[in-house]
Amino acid sequence: MSKLFPRTALWSRRLRAALAVLATAVAMCGVVLAATSTPSSAATCNGYVGLTFDDGPTGSTSALLNVLRSNGARATMFNVGQNVQNNRSAAQAQVAAGMWVGNHSWNHAHMTSMSQAQMQSDLSQTSSAIQSATGIRPQLFRPPYGETNSTLQSVASSLGMRQVIWDVDSQDWNGASVSQIVANASRLQAGQVILMHDGIQNTRDAIPQIMANLTSRNLCPGMISPSTGRAVAPDGTTPPPTTTPPPAGGTCTATATTTNVWGDRYNTSVTVSGASTWTVVVAITAPQRVSTIWNGTATWDSSGTVMTMRSNGSGNTFGFTTMTNGNSGARPQIRSCTAG
Repeated sequence: MSKLFPRTALWSRRLRAALAVLATAVAMCGVVLAATSTPSSAATCNGYVGLTFDDGPTGSTSALLNVLRSNGARATMFNVGQNVQNNRSAAQAQVAAGMWVGNHSWNHAHMTSMSQAQMQSDLSQTSSAIQSATGIRPQLFRPPYGETNSTLQSVASSLGMRQVIWDVDSQDWNGASVSQIVANASRLQAGQVILMHDGIQNTRDAIPQIMANLTSRNLCPGMISPSTGRAVAPDGTTPPPTTTPPPAGGTCTATATTTNVWGDRYNTSVTVSGASTWTVVVAITAPQRVSTIWNGTATWDSSGTVMTMRSNGSGNTFGFTTMTNGNSGARPQIRSCTAG
């Protein structure tokens, strides 16, 4: 028996070792299964929206990135050049966290009052600072205050950037509460872009609710396409068209009136007659963009210039604000009105 004991002990040790290896393999398989389950969640994305944050990096950028990552959100950070120069590590952290970076001018000046040479210098200096800090040359440009003209757009284009304004203004810069920011963000439709800002506590507090609302509508944060200026999948692919053909039904009449005009934007009011429920298709002339809508539910085609507005029980008059983006003469055109 004494001669057999060492063999029994050896066999026991080998068995324990084998079991340990098996347990490790099972654990690893569990990890693999968990990792491969992630793409299935992406299948629930029926459209993408562009979350954007202006004026960074700031002393709160780290806190913003933590909230975004903990809620599974990616965003485009429109950075101010001198802020990047003064806080290179925060700009690097943006990219490390999976965010995209864009150009938001050197010091947030009113750029439409600049000469073409001054615009060129400002945007070039900003892009160089961002590239130096992050290794990425911006392909997107957002003009400060949304103020732009054809000269500024031409300068941005010459530097390889597409101008991006916004479809929805969160109003966080205007002291909006958390609930107001969440309510404003709930208007986002597939392909659209929302304006938010780095460094605002209410905005950070609103992000979990914003993400919950998007998820409930099968919308996901995406990148902004340098080709179209619309939100697409994070890998840059274009989602299916977000504007569906109007439903079959009778005809109605939609009449558009320009009610207010400012230097950079104007309001349009549309009155529908002949139907209590309706679908109106409106065409916007690029590079104009609609920033706000009311009394209707809007979707957009992939170009971002054709809006389909549907009644939502708020009556037969709806409206929207259009940013001129340097084209102050064009006005929206009614393409069709369908009852039902």
